[in-house]
Parts: sequence; structure tokens; C-alpha cells
Amino acid sequence: MPGLFAMEAIESVIFDWGGVLIDDPAPGLMQYCAQALAVSKEDYIKAHSKFAVDFEKNLINEDTFWERICGELGVSKPKVPSLWADAFKAAYVPRKDMFSLADRLRKNGYKTALLSNTEVAAMQYFHQLQYNMFDVLVFSCAEGARKPERKIYELTIQRLGSRPEQSVFIDDKPEYINGAKEAGLNTILFENIDQLKNALAKLGAQRRAVNKS
Repeated sequence: MPGLFAMEAIESVIFDWGGVLIDDPAPGLMQYCAQALAVSKEDYIKAHSKFAVDFEKNLINEDTFWERICGELGVSKPKVPSLWADAFKAAYVPRKDMFSLADRLRKNGYKTALLSNTEVAAMQYFHQLQYNMFDVLVFSCAEGARKPERKIYELTIQRLGSRPEQSVFIDDKPEYINGAKEAGLNTILFENIDQLKNALAKLGAQRRAVNKS
């Protein structure tokens, strides 16, 4: 059963984006969109939750997303080209130490991946930032699948060229960790970078990659 101590050597490390590599953008996103639509944050969240999954899987595009949200709220659609892009950029706070850790792991021979439930506008913003420490990028909106669906973990592993037991998945949400465990991956529920370094070391990740300052 996958856990903290791997039976096989770890060769691939898979990072979540929001809440691990960056501060959780959700609170800022909800606040920004609520203010832009001139509604309460509570009302916005309630409407957002009805369509968020389809938006993350790109089953509906952003125009349709706002059409449905605004229909729920009884307000006009936003007039900016992409309110979600504007909101995401405003809420984006990268954790430089985490990106540096991913970079060190890759330079020390580990295969690295980003696996994120995210929307097209956010994915496009990620590409604009030109991060170069990931071998594989997997976004829910590009795959039509999202965590904790087994398919998206298996797809990530396949693209890395690893087996589940050779891989570790890092996320801050227990439900996504549980999905990864069911797919056979080793997992680390993220709390902070020091806790993550210790957990990676216990899994056998090279200390010089994990602990180098």
C-alpha cells in the first residue's frame, strides 16, 4: 500500500500548482470576481461552485461560464476579454522556494511534473511565465479530466515514463491525495516546505537535491 516509505526508488516527483507551488489562489479569485460582478463573495462562490468542474475540464468555455454565472446572479456579463485571467493574475503569489526545490530535483536527475486542476486562462498564464523546471505539464482543462479522477494521475505517470510506485505526488488537498493513492502513487500531503523536504528524504529523494539551500 502506498505510503511514506517507498518500496522502489523514487524517480518522478509530481507537484500540484495552487496551494503547493503558489499560495492557494481560490480566496483571491473568489473575491476579485465577486467585486468585478458587484455581488457578495458568498453569492459568487455559490454560483461558481455550480459550474467550476465543467470550467476546469473545459467542457464549457469562459464565455459560457460567465453567461451561466451571471444568469445565476442576475447581473451583466463582464466586458473584459477574460475576467478569469485578470483575477488569476491578481491572486497569483508564487512560492520561490518551492519552484527552486522543483528545479533542484530536476537538475539532480528526477523527472518532474505539474498536475493541476485549472482553467484555460490560468494554463495560458502558466505558459507565459516560462517555467522550465518541469518535464511534464498536465492541466485538467487540456485533458478533460481532473483530480481526483484516476485517469489524470495515470496520464501523468505515462507521460513521465514512470510506474506509480516510482513516483510521488504532492498536493495540499486530502481528496486529491486519496485519488493518487488509489492510482498507486506514493503521496505527500503538503503543509510547508520543511515538512515536504523531510517527507521526500524519507522516500529516498537525494538529500543534496532536497536540502541544499
